[in-house]
Amino acid sequence: MAGRGLRLFENVGDNILIVGTAHVSPASVKEVRDAIEVFRPDIVAVELDERRLKVLSDKKGWESTPITRLLKDRNAYVFIAQSFLASYQRRLGEKFGAEPGSEMLEAIRAAEKGGARVLLADRDITITLKRAWKRMTAREKLRIVWTLLQLPFLDYEEEARELDLKELMKEDALSSMMNELRRLAPNVAEVLLFERDTYIARRIADASRGKRVLAVVGAGHVKGVKEKIERVLSGEKLPSLEELERLPPKGFPWGKVLGWGIAVLLAVLIVWIGIRSGPNKSLEAFGWWFLIHAILSAVFCAAARGHPYSIGTAFIASPFTAIHPGVAAGWFSGLVEAKLRTPTVRDWQDLGQTKGTKDFFNNRVIRVLMVAALTNVGSMTGTFVAFPYLIQMGFG
Repeated sequence: MAGRGLRLFENVGDNILIVGTAHVSPASVKEVRDAIEVFRPDIVAVELDERRLKVLSDKKGWESTPITRLLKDRNAYVFIAQSFLASYQRRLGEKFGAEPGSEMLEAIRAAEKGGARVLLADRDITITLKRAWKRMTAREKLRIVWTLLQLPFLDYEEEARELDLKELMKEDALSSMMNELRRLAPNVAEVLLFERDTYIARRIADASRGKRVLAVVGAGHVKGVKEKIERVLSGEKLPSLEELERLPPKGFPWGKVLGWGIAVLLAVLIVWIGIRSGPNKSLEAFGWWFLIHAILSAVFCAAARGHPYSIGTAFIASPFTAIHPGVAAGWFSGLVEAKLRTPTVRDWQDLGQTKGTKDFFNNRVIRVLMVAALTNVGSMTGTFVAFPYLIQMGFG
């Protein structure tokens, strides 16, 4: 089956057809449906896992997820970036006339209508993200964070006007995008590209024994998936599904050690100051610790445009949460913000409709998460500012 329209079609033998899509084009929806009708597969494999399928097929359930759960799971920073990227992707979908992921849902509907079995061929997204995070070096994490910090200030509307869907489907344009990811974070590219291509290829190859399989994947995965299916079928040794699903072992808990280390160091400093200069100096030292953390956390919370009660909560909580590795000041200020300015389902829905930076940061969901995130940044800054001052008091 030759390539046609905007899609990429690749055959592997006589019984596997790979269909590449751009995710945001109505043409992709139609041509996926047409390809299934023409190829008449026994199995339709899609580049989804159960979690992402649930999000696509039950948007209301996802949109009604309580904000408090995100805060308790320490997902504030990740969710801010994910929400902004989703907003951008949805605007591209509006430009081209298709919901992101609609071709995957159409593939599932067409498969069920034609009596074909549906295969969710991708790896669980949580495993992928955990493996990617573990593989990243400190430099890669900083590069990714810096790139994410620039996202709110990009002119997405201008970029969407200039974007040509046919250019998006060209292999050299896709290669350029993948090369940029490799430049920013080579280890992440290894997990998101090579590992996922291998996982999807193994799932398709295993399913293809005696069956006709049509696989629907993003255009950026077509070349890699095809190559790895051919290698698997030829008997070449590649990582097994079990290896690719294995979570990396937990490393040494440096975060907890550092957290308790801060508490111990603070206690030692205050006791030492008391021994050297008297109990009043110890109280003064703790007072400085309290004020530095309280003021900086409150200022950062205010910068996120938090409610006055949220700012007050950040002021009170930060000096104490800074010496306990199990809690964070942002949890408390964020929960207060969520209680006072409770995000609604409409706020969730509006995440995908924001037209610019102002709309994005006015959204109640984002404001709650920004309050939590910036309060924590203020608390961490307070620790770095307070310790040198206390050390000077104790040894100066």
